[in-house]
Amino acid sequence: MNFSPQRKASNITLLISAFIIVSLILWNTNSFFRKFKEEERLKMEIWATAQLELIQSPVDQELGNLTLKVMANNTSTPMILVNEEGSYKTHNIPKDKIADSTYIRQKIEQFKNENEPIQIIQEDELLETLYYGNSEVLNKLKYYPLALLLIICLFGTVIFFFFKTNKASEQNKLWAGMAKETAHQIGTPLTSLMGWNELLKTEDINPDVTKEIAKDIDRLQTITERFSKIGSIPELHVHDIVEETKKAYDYLKQRSSKLVHFSFSSNVEEALVLLNPPLYNWSIENLVKNGIDAMKGKGNIAIQIEKKGQTVNILVSDTGHGIAKSDFQNIFNPGVTTKKRGWGLGLSLVKRIVEEYHKGKIKVFSSSKEGTIMQISLRANEK
Repeated sequence: MNFSPQRKASNITLLISAFIIVSLILWNTNSFFRKFKEEERLKMEIWATAQLELIQSPVDQELGNLTLKVMANNTSTPMILVNEEGSYKTHNIPKDKIADSTYIRQKIEQFKNENEPIQIIQEDELLETLYYGNSEVLNKLKYYPLALLLIICLFGTVIFFFFKTNKASEQNKLWAGMAKETAHQIGTPLTSLMGWNELLKTEDINPDVTKEIAKDIDRLQTITERFSKIGSIPELHVHDIVEETKKAYDYLKQRSSKLVHFSFSSNVEEALVLLNPPLYNWSIENLVKNGIDAMKGKGNIAIQIEKKGQTVNILVSDTGHGIAKSDFQNIFNPGVTTKKRGWGLGLSLVKRIVEEYHKGKIKVFSSSKEGTIMQISLRANEK
């Protein structure tokens, strides 16, 4: 399905705009993170200064309120204070981990990677080293861009599926409208043909002629009925799928070239399923005609029915040129065709009939240079 240059330009513009918006959000978040980290560093340097004042103060001297307040107010940043002898003190570290030296060493290494340690020096003498990690707020802020990206991706996914569903709904309405209009257009001349055929029967002509015309009229009525059911919910009733498939098989065999050899087989005599015969037969005809086109009008067509438990599989095989594995899913999309001439609606219609109307499955069972096997799977309806 090709898009117009205007549509492509619009999509590219939208994509670039989204990329710029996301980049600006990430840049702004990163800037805020760095600023917050600098403020955290400044707060820890003030705390280290207060610690130095505590060390320098005589035991009998009362500390100022500012020093005590600075040291007491830091309740969020985890810290490990190590003196020159190797002993340590901790702040905002879980109490059950304070005595675990292995845990403390691991935390010191972690804090080194997160922030540069602060040295507490008095008259060129290193008294203590302060190792500190990121506060809980800073850690949450670090993962904020990832959460933001996830939200944007989820939002984009919702928008994508909304437009995709909306587009599919519009296509379905178009399908239904075209199908019903086609049925209406065929109906008028069909009624006239039926009248003319009845008139011909009263004339002195070969009865075989009117009999063949009647067959073609019946065929046109079947086609009209099929088109009229597209877009509406068809009625499903219990039918023997072996018998219905055989009907479609016999019709196609009689009207195909003698260069096409047909075969039919089933591992059961009867298999009951919920079915709409006109639409199901239309699916079989489309698969068989696609196979004949792939063989260029010469080869073997085989229809096989296999009942396995609660599932009935209908396999339609041909000896055509095969389908590329990369196209196994694409061939069911509207407008996709490997023919030089064609609308690419046949397999899309079959998929709609099988999966939407009959709640079954259709897939390319296998394909190679020797031929292709298409498989329809329907749920059996036991008595």
